[in-house]
Amino acid sequence: MRAETQNIVAEIEKSLELLAQRMDYETAPHRLEEFNARVEDPNLWDNPENAQKLMRERQMLVDAIETYESIKTDLSDNIELIELGEMEEDEEVVTDAENAIKSLQTKAAKKELEALLDGEADGNDTFLEINSGAGGTESCDWASMLARMYVRWAEKKGYTVELQSETAGEEAGIKSAAYKITGHNAYGWLKSESGVHRLVRISPFDSAAKRHTSFSSVWVYPVVDDNIEIEVNPSDIRIDTYRSSGAGGQHVNTTDSAVRITHIPTGIVVTSSEKSQHQNRDIAMKALKSRLYQQELDRRNADINAAHEAKGDAGWGNQIRSYVLQPYQMVKDLRTNHETSDTKGVLDGDLDEFMAATLALNVSGKSRSEAQGEG
Repeated sequence: MRAETQNIVAEIEKSLELLAQRMDYETAPHRLEEFNARVEDPNLWDNPENAQKLMRERQMLVDAIETYESIKTDLSDNIELIELGEMEEDEEVVTDAENAIKSLQTKAAKKELEALLDGEADGNDTFLEINSGAGGTESCDWASMLARMYVRWAEKKGYTVELQSETAGEEAGIKSAAYKITGHNAYGWLKSESGVHRLVRISPFDSAAKRHTSFSSVWVYPVVDDNIEIEVNPSDIRIDTYRSSGAGGQHVNTTDSAVRITHIPTGIVVTSSEKSQHQNRDIAMKALKSRLYQQELDRRNADINAAHEAKGDAGWGNQIRSYVLQPYQMVKDLRTNHETSDTKGVLDGDLDEFMAATLALNVSGKSRSEAQGEG
């Protein structure tokens, strides 16, 4: 076997070690039997929320086992093909098997990265907030571009996107928007996007065609599971209703149905502007609990906590990514130095490489060393 292929095989084996470690492969079959027994309980769906949670956990385990065993089998089969091809001096068989192993390396690396999304809330749905910075129309337009980018990204992932609230800009774009994004690992992927995003371009709103710099902030919070207890003292919140003006014409959402909840001790403000005031109260309260939960998670991570404390200050010191459209084309993440000249692709939602680089920066080094230490 050629040295290059041996190195690739070694990388795949490391990925397999991590995948086995993350799901505790030795006990996985026993845990799957327990899940199957619980699924057959005729009283399971008496509590639909618990039943859905159980079904999700079972499916996650099934997927983890199938992924691990599929990669392991494909690797073994292709190693055997290479050995057979070398014995029979059949270069075509060897080349095909080597190419298959290269493709398997990409798959294994992707699955390894997904396995690293094992934080306390990584598997949860998420709230995504976008706020325009200083700069008026420019920043409002940039905020709307970011909103489109994340909606496109979520749709490519097969996630469900619900607009919770939106405030339009005075001339163009949006001042702010809040979304709920539903799908497995939605928070785990998007949490790396929290921070300030900087755009440099020739302004379409400047008749002199000068280059402008705009800023918008993105903040991501996990949707809190019902089994996570978040206490909110009624005396700590103020609930206001106001007239919303949703998209769809002047006669849509014109009642005082929108809800704003202010958490007085922390200053956290959440809003929802659906048609039903009762629905808005429920949505806003869930969003508030998610924000408070995120605050608790932040306390456990000093770096994230410091970033959130700095987020609203003038100067936008917490920049995480720059999007340069003129005089050249480049998107660069300032934390990982990952960059691409495919600005159109990024603004159309091709964000996985940036998210993966940040995840790898935060956790893969530790996980690799743990895996190697186990061996």
